[in-house]
Formats: sequence, C-alpha cells, structure tokens
Amino acid sequence: MPEASVLFLRACLMVLALPVYLLSFLGIWEPFCRKIFFPYFLEWLSVIHEKKVMKKKQELFRNLPDFTGPSGQLRLLEIGTGCGANFQYYPPGCKVTCTDINPHFQEALSRTMSKNQHIHYERFLVAAGEDLHQVASGSVDAVICTLVLCSVQDVNGTLKEVLRVLRPGGAFYFLEHVAADRSSWKYFWQQVCYPTWKLVFAGCCLTRELWKNLEEARFSELKLQHISVPLPGTPIKPHIIGFAVK
Repeated sequence: MPEASVLFLRACLMVLALPVYLLSFLGIWEPFCRKIFFPYFLEWLSVIHEKKVMKKKQELFRNLPDFTGPSGQLRLLEIGTGCGANFQYYPPGCKVTCTDINPHFQEALSRTMSKNQHIHYERFLVAAGEDLHQVASGSVDAVICTLVLCSVQDVNGTLKEVLRVLRPGGAFYFLEHVAADRSSWKYFWQQVCYPTWKLVFAGCCLTRELWKNLEEARFSELKLQHISVPLPGTPIKPHIIGFAVK
C-alpha cells in the first residue's frame, strides 16, 4: 500500500510539473536550468539556508586553522562552490581554490568574492567532484563540500578524489542534506518528490544515505552529526554535518 501511494502521488506531482518534463523531453530544460534557473535558485536558497545553519557552520569551521600545513598558509579546496556561501567562515589569509561543474555560477561567485576579501582566491576550476585531475595529489590542507554530494554522479568516486588531493592529516568538511529515517513520513515524501525534484533541481537526489559513504571511506577519523534544518515545505530537512581526517 505505501508503495502504491508513493507511485500515485509521484504521478500527481509529475502532472503538476508537466511543462518541465516536456521541456526536458525537447532538450530545452537542462541547458536552461544550468545557465539560468539553478544558479538563480541556489543563490536564493543559500540566503535562506544560511540563516538556518549559520551557527552550525561557525562551529564546524572554527577549527579550520588547526589544519594549516607545513607551509604555514592554509590551502582550501571547495567542491561545488556555487555562489560562495561558505567564504565568510574561512580564516583570513587562507588560499582558496574554487571548483564547480557549472561555469554559470561565476557571476554570483564574483559578487560574493568582492564581499569576502579577507581570503585569497587562487583559481576557479570547472570540474566535477569525481574528477579533480587539475588539482595535484596531496596539495591541499582541507576540502570543503556543502550541499553538493546530493548531486554528484558518484559519491564514492568523489570521496576518493577528496582523499587523493588532501595531504596526510588534512581534513574534509561537509554539510549535506540526506535521506530521512526510512520509517518516517519525511522519507515517504522524499520518495514521492524524488523524480521531479531531481529533474527540476539539476540532479539533486533526496534519498542518499551519505553517512554510510563517509563511514566506508578510508578516513582515519570521522566526526559526524545528524541534524534537522528547519526548512518548512521542503523534503531536505535531515542533514549531516562534520569533518573527517585523512
């Protein structure tokens, strides 16, 4: 019965989103989404999300300076930088390499950079999380990834790249929305929304149990906490937050 209900409600949601499905069928939606809709949506969402998680992020990134390498300057790599919502939390003088698979975020990114001149921007790379070949192995002190692992093609492949580019003793910081408890109504609605949400929001997956990927990755230490972010009317309230050490 629950499976039948999920399928029925999925169909109802698909009917409501029929114009998007039609545009997708015609090959119009994806380029429009990447270039115009998703950068605009993410910048808007970031403002709302930041208000809900600011204290959590301040606490999360407080120990970033502890991972400064032998060079004496903290080298950061951010995967899926988007519009640069995390810049305000980075310590002064650190060197930041920004990456994103979508080059159309650079306009919003430039605006955020101008507001955060306490950090040094090294370069922007158009790159997927699973393929950071432009970044040398063991070359960064910390990797930051927030609200990105939900939409990468290969979570385990991305974590392997994180481990490759980190120096020994470096840290991976994360804040990601995840699947709710499978016995909960939240998970039921995540299942209902899944296909349409993924199409509309550039491949974002609602039901990934990302804590399992992190637990199975080859980190020497993992500090992970499950939290709920109050985002009324959305299926992305359950989150995980923490850091892992190579």
